[in-house]
Amino acid sequence: MLLFKYMPGKIIKFVKANPVAARYITDGSFIAFATTIAINNYYLFAMRLGADDYQLSLVQFLPQIFTMLVLIPGGLLMDSLRNKKRIVIITLAAVMLGYLFCSLSPFTGFYSIAFLLGSLSFAGAALALYNIAWQSFFPTVVDLTNRNYVLTLRTRIFLLISAVAPLLTGIVLAVIKSLEGKIIAHQLFFIVSIFVFLLAIFNFNKFRRSRPIVPKRISLAEMKGSCVSLLHNKPFLLFAAVALFFHATWHFDWTLYFISQVNYLHMNEFQLGLAPLGAAAIQLLTLRFWSRKNEKHGVVLPFTFGILGLSLCPAFMIVAVSLPPSLGPHLFVVLHIIAHIPFATITLNLFQCLLQVVDEENRSFSMSVFACLICLSNAVMPVAGIVLYRALGGDLNGLRYAFAIIFALRIVAAGLWLFRWRLTITKQDVLK
Repeated sequence: MLLFKYMPGKIIKFVKANPVAARYITDGSFIAFATTIAINNYYLFAMRLGADDYQLSLVQFLPQIFTMLVLIPGGLLMDSLRNKKRIVIITLAAVMLGYLFCSLSPFTGFYSIAFLLGSLSFAGAALALYNIAWQSFFPTVVDLTNRNYVLTLRTRIFLLISAVAPLLTGIVLAVIKSLEGKIIAHQLFFIVSIFVFLLAIFNFNKFRRSRPIVPKRISLAEMKGSCVSLLHNKPFLLFAAVALFFHATWHFDWTLYFISQVNYLHMNEFQLGLAPLGAAAIQLLTLRFWSRKNEKHGVVLPFTFGILGLSLCPAFMIVAVSLPPSLGPHLFVVLHIIAHIPFATITLNLFQCLLQVVDEENRSFSMSVFACLICLSNAVMPVAGIVLYRALGGDLNGLRYAFAIIFALRIVAAGLWLFRWRLTITKQDVLK
């Protein structure tokens, strides 16, 4: 009771002392809740509308392809704007519109899958542009020495909300028995997320930048100059190559992971929500530990542990699907949580690693190029995972072999990241 008695006063004191951090904490909570309740179940939504394995892979493929088409022009546009906050608000409004279309997809009958894919593509592209926009805006309101602190706080609330929201949606879907009721629930998830995004817009509108922004004029000469500058930025090129390989190994099993949970482990909606809940909870508990490691060792080295943790996911899935059906789902949840102990370094460090290698003048453009490369991986690799799985037999043994290959590739990715760290390590780290 004493905790609840004094908590409001502590919160008010913190907000007054750290207004920017408080705004980013609020932003993280809104974005986490809105995106989690909408995106966490879109595979199930597509399945209930009649999607097959191939169409499920398109749920990931098409949004990423569409996102790639808008990222580069979007990055150039952001570098040309004096008011980057405005583009953040516009992109959030676009996400709201995309999610509204997603909620309407069951009403389109025979074209429901195509309509859902198109709506997800539009919303996904807008959300990707939002991420570029707020990340580009971030250095103008938070100085270098406070970045890790503010991002740690934002990530903490993001993980907390991401832990609770999947469990809530999973419980709702598990309680509802009819197919029609489940579809309506999916629609309501999108509607609720729209209202939460509206709150995020009101919150972000109150940000005030502390550093001036010098906009760039959009022209062919400027575009050429940005491309040439990027191609001569060796630290960025090395970072992008290694990070892209890591993301490719990460994205390889995204659709396979879902198929394994549903078709081989036969997990229900509650269990599907319990796995991300445990993963987010363990990240929340270990976040401060990894944040301290960042302050002591920099943001590059701890990231390696995140890659190694992800390497355990395919290995653990092999173990889970090889156990009796009564035991497999429960052990999978436990192993999934263990693998995510160092995952907070992925969420917390990747953006900070990127900021180390992009130049100030072309920050948005560089971020857009990097995000475009990640979208390419996110579009192709889940489909490649399905192709590999089917080429290996499309059965349980084929699934095991596919995950074994992915495990080996992720170990290689960790080795490449360490190699890059040894090449680029300096005596003066970004956080010191």
